[in-house]
Amino acid sequence: MTVYFIGAGPGAADLITVRGARTLGACRVCLYAGSLVPRELLTECPPDARLVDTAQLTLDEITAELVRAHEEGHDVARLHSGDPSVFSAVAEQMRRLDAAGVPYEVVPGVPAFAAAAASLKRELTVPTVGQTVILTRVAQRATAMPDGEDLATLGRSGALIVLHLAAGYVDRVVEELLPHYGADCPAAVVAYASRPDEVIIRGTLDEIAAKTKEAGVLRTAVIMVGRTLGAEGFRDSHLYSAERERHVC
Repeated sequence: MTVYFIGAGPGAADLITVRGARTLGACRVCLYAGSLVPRELLTECPPDARLVDTAQLTLDEITAELVRAHEEGHDVARLHSGDPSVFSAVAEQMRRLDAAGVPYEVVPGVPAFAAAAASLKRELTVPTVGQTVILTRVAQRATAMPDGEDLATLGRSGALIVLHLAAGYVDRVVEELLPHYGADCPAAVVAYASRPDEVIIRGTLDEIAAKTKEAGVLRTAVIMVGRTLGAEGFRDSHLYSAERERHVC
């Protein structure tokens, strides 16, 4: 049998992909992150499916559940918030399944930063303004950042930076990015993107920390800093330009 790592999307139940919902509906066992995944999604599971909330489980306990379901002959849905490719802790689970000889597949989902950009009504890459997006986080006591990936270093690029898991450290984010982006650089914080209780905070880099704390946002949020957030008067892209040569087949 197969374990399916499914991206549940950023929060709204209808932002799961068609493939994700179809796969979820075919699995007799579903492990889900109860603190992040909307419970409405569980209605996609078969009526008799075994549902396991992993919010309080350790990695060993999660692995044991996956292996047990496999040995019982059941396909397993491992439902993660956002997209499994970033900040999902999927890599360590895959490593355990490889060691146990359990097959798995990955079904992508809508990442939180994409939902946040949609809420802000902004394209993150704008012609002549910015064509690079950096997805990162800040060092915490539990997990250090690799050498060369600190904000002070990444900020030298001037690229749009998207920070996950950093709302509680917004003061540090501002302090480390100010020398590279300037006080007037557009910034935004989106919490609970796509959900009914979504919170959108806009401002400049020098005021975003105070606004974030005033709104009481501490988690489940992304911080964005970069000039493309406020881009105006930029040149149109070449993609749809009348000057672009087009060939009729």
